Amino acid sequence: MTNLTNADKSVLKGANEALAHTRGEKIGRAHFVITADIDVKAIRERTGLTQERFAETYGISLSTLKNWESGRREPEGSAKAYLLVINQRPNVVRKALTTAIAA
Repeated sequence: MTNLTNADKSVLKGANEALAHTRGEKIGRAHFVITADIDVKAIRERTGLTQERFAETYGISLSTLKNWESGRREPEGSAKAYLLVINQRPNVVRKALTTAIAA
């Protein structure tokens, strides 16, 4: 992880927290609440990835992604934050995750 910038490390930390949240792990107390509605399908479609590839690339359960996209469930907490980061910087998140896995 020595080649990561501070921004990369920050994104990776947020990604790890979001992944922990999607697994139902308690990761601490949120300092703010994201109230914006998240269009998960639109975020995924902007990446050009299928549901399967998006879930695999960003470490999200495929069933969770399908539930979000269908409206049966909504992302909460750090998962919502993670999706917002993916929406803004999908390649940075992908790079950070790839680097973390390879380390």
